[in-house]
Amino acid sequence: MVFLDGIRLNRQNVITISGITSAAFQFHHSDLFSVHFDQHLNFTEMCGIFAYLNYDVSRERRYILEVLFNGLRRLEYRGYDSAGISIDSSSVAGAVRSPSDPPLVFRQEGNIESLVKSVYQEVSATDLNLEESFSVHAGIAHTRWATHGEPAPRNSHPQSSGAENDFLVVHNGVITNYEVLKQSLLRHGYTFESETDTEVIPKLAKFVFDKANEGGDQTVTFSEVVLEVMRHLEGAYALIFKSRHYPNELIACKRGSPLLLGVKEFAEEQNNGTSYNEMNFISKNGHPKELFLSSDPHALVEHTKKVLVIEDSEVVDIKDGGVTILKFDNGKRKDGKSLSRPASVQRALSILEMEVEQISKGKYKYYMQKEIHEQPESLTTTMRGRLIRGGSSKRKSVLLGGLKDHLKTIRRSRRIVFIGCGTSYNAALAARPILEELCGIPVMMEIASDLLDRQAPVYRDDTTIFVSQSGETADTLNALEYALENGALCVGITNTVGSSVARNTHCGVHINAGSEIGVASTKAYTSQIVVMAMVALAIGADTISTKQRREGIIESLLNLPGKIREVLKLDEEMKELARSLISEQSLLMFGRGYNYATALEGALKVKEVALMHSEGILAGEMKHGPLALVDETLPIVVIATRDQCFSKQQSVIQQLKARKGRLIVMCTEGDAAAVCGGSCRVIEVPQVVDCLQPVVNIVPLQLLAYHLTVLRGYNVDQPRNLAKSVTTE
Repeated sequence: MVFLDGIRLNRQNVITISGITSAAFQFHHSDLFSVHFDQHLNFTEMCGIFAYLNYDVSRERRYILEVLFNGLRRLEYRGYDSAGISIDSSSVAGAVRSPSDPPLVFRQEGNIESLVKSVYQEVSATDLNLEESFSVHAGIAHTRWATHGEPAPRNSHPQSSGAENDFLVVHNGVITNYEVLKQSLLRHGYTFESETDTEVIPKLAKFVFDKANEGGDQTVTFSEVVLEVMRHLEGAYALIFKSRHYPNELIACKRGSPLLLGVKEFAEEQNNGTSYNEMNFISKNGHPKELFLSSDPHALVEHTKKVLVIEDSEVVDIKDGGVTILKFDNGKRKDGKSLSRPASVQRALSILEMEVEQISKGKYKYYMQKEIHEQPESLTTTMRGRLIRGGSSKRKSVLLGGLKDHLKTIRRSRRIVFIGCGTSYNAALAARPILEELCGIPVMMEIASDLLDRQAPVYRDDTTIFVSQSGETADTLNALEYALENGALCVGITNTVGSSVARNTHCGVHINAGSEIGVASTKAYTSQIVVMAMVALAIGADTISTKQRREGIIESLLNLPGKIREVLKLDEEMKELARSLISEQSLLMFGRGYNYATALEGALKVKEVALMHSEGILAGEMKHGPLALVDETLPIVVIATRDQCFSKQQSVIQQLKARKGRLIVMCTEGDAAAVCGGSCRVIEVPQVVDCLQPVVNIVPLQLLAYHLTVLRGYNVDQPRNLAKSVTTE
């Protein structure tokens, strides 16, 4: 059968399985990376996709709509410029395989509540019955962060194959060859309404379906259609397909973008004496159940903790209450022929260790506010089980299970190269001095995109450390692939168990900061610094001359959560400072040594959420340009806490005062008079060991950015043009 432009479509029967092997596999915080995990959890993505399928459970249309809306609300922090859903127009019996009425599609620009309002307005203007009951129903939903095409209903998802909505698709990621596919489809008479890369997918599915059924006898299965579509897609994606030709059936697949299946089986509530391991879970002829698909576990945890993490190149077919998993392989056999028969896969289910409370705001108005105030607890969790103090010798040490087998290799490295983007890069920069001091190894800093642009040399005797909160940052992953190709030892530092960074590095450390929903990273930043300080302690543990220094750092680490609690008492003070800056257009931050990173990160936070121009500047470069900006109107934050650069920062303050600079000085408690003589605004913070001072110093700047944003009338959790995880270059 001829496919697009001469490519041939070979249809053969698909091997299926009756269900999924169940296992009470639990995720616990661990230093061990992907080789020690059988399942993987990816927590972040640029957009949010969600689907809900009820099987043999009667649900009204209103209930189905609310489940889809609530799923999108949980995912809105991943994308919030437009949203859409699709539900059935009428009830179709589960056994029916003839085309149903075209499904309903609702799409709207703006946030989730804009979509909700528009849906109910449209429903009220028609005779659609919200109380109609469905024993089986499949609905899909999407919240978007635009990459192709402006935020508008036509560019929102689900994207359709045409007026009859024969095939509908929601998509996370980017299809890199969509222009070629679009041109081929245009030549075959298809028309396009959107500017998205996604629209080629449902149209491609319709083309495959129509070609396969030219004789009028529908024999091609939904999974066969999707598998053929996948053969022609390049790029990163997570996809969910819905079709009127395959009622009450959903197909999900992924390559590079996160996707999870959650299952809630109602019979288990009646089997109090039956353990989870004994149950025949997701069987073909199983119990009444609800199934959920999501790009993020935050949307699943309120429904179920039993999840299947879909792996790359897997195709998950949900039909008749059962789940079939096929392994897509686009490679070639030894005889050169295409592998047209996909292998079936049996997979274990996992228990999601997350509570609904973790993804709620609690007593706080915004997630960013909550996460700033969670830092004493998140730091405690980061260090739990990793700092050893006591025993007969009162010895203090660090144990990082994910690195212990690679420490000798790291110590023999020619250099250590930190690679990251944004906040993660700043965290690595804050940790660089202590790594150089304790390890005696040259430490280089690389922004992931720049490393790739330059094709910078990476050697086999290098240790490359990849820092990423999400573990899914596209530039960082591309740099990781580049480092692997060049033979370097690759170490991951991430907040996300089973993320791409965790799976693909040789070893690493999870920061265990807990779920971070605010787009502007706060608690992940401080936990990253602490983890990298512990990495430095572990690498340098065999050096006798630094023993006292290391033990002092460990003692300070143990006391760090208490110090952060003290700093958080500056909340009202930072709110007052924010009021004085509310109408300003620019803000400069000067730092040096350990706190150059603090200046960069503090400025980034203000820039990200308060939408104010802010710049972090190395104080040693002040006379090489930045000094020209100083006058009595421009607010300048100078970080001058006690460390080896303190006297130099005092000199900077005096030079800025001589030019009538409008100064805000961050200093150690009791140093106000020494640093500026009472003639400037002062932020006093508790003193900790120098290498950990950036953890303390960033908290007031996080609070400042938060209050500036709220006072300026912006949504601190949804900053303009930004998403939580940058999964495209």
